[in-house]
Amino acid sequence: MQISRWIISAASAAMLAAGALSAQAQEKLKIGTEGAYPPFNTITSDGKVVGFDIDIADALCAQMKVECEIVTQDWDGIIPALQAKKFDAIIASMSITEERKKQVSFTNKYYTTPLSLVAPKDSDLTSTEPAALAGKTVGAQASTTQATYAQDVYGKAGAEAKLYPTQEEAITDLQNGRLDAVISDKFVLTDWLKKSSEDCCKLVGDVKGTETEAGIAVRLEDTALRDKLNAAIDAIVADGTYKKIQAKYFDFDIY
Repeated sequence: MQISRWIISAASAAMLAAGALSAQAQEKLKIGTEGAYPPFNTITSDGKVVGFDIDIADALCAQMKVECEIVTQDWDGIIPALQAKKFDAIIASMSITEERKKQVSFTNKYYTTPLSLVAPKDSDLTSTEPAALAGKTVGAQASTTQATYAQDVYGKAGAEAKLYPTQEEAITDLQNGRLDAVISDKFVLTDWLKKSSEDCCKLVGDVKGTETEAGIAVRLEDTALRDKLNAAIDAIVADGTYKKIQAKYFDFDIY
């Protein structure tokens, strides 16, 4: 009888300990982001990760009453790092695509954007149509929807698609005359032009038919976390928190 009581007591203690550990695990949510995609996510000179994605992550964590920890990860390895449990979710302006849905589970959108094209100010480019890019070199960040468009659409029309590990490297090559154009998220390009590069370059225009939704990615099996994030997104949109964050970065609606 004493042995039975000891076994029951030990089992109860183990269950309580497991519950405590589970509760502790839920108190912190690790968020993966790139840190090289301003104004959505970027690293300041003193090493702080800031941007629209980060403010949204903080607001969602506050709504869910969990602590947010931001983890930076190179874009090419961001989905494998999620799958390897380096972090719990990706908030990094990731477009929701059918191909990515095979690897991760997405929340509902937290913003919508088309792709756009920028070129040097003295460029003869006035159109984003594929035929206009024939014979030109178009830069894009690798492993993105814009890279796919540059290769599959502009490439087939006779352009050379040049891919880069980061958006910033593509922009640098455009500024240094090594590219004829860069294709990227419209909001990233307009922010860059407004802040530092209106003398260098121009916005050619939006690329027709490329509007995509950005979502938060979690592991395929983490449906409960996805549902909690969806509820938190709905809540911050409804209570005005989303609009306040948006106003820090954009003077137009991106939702």
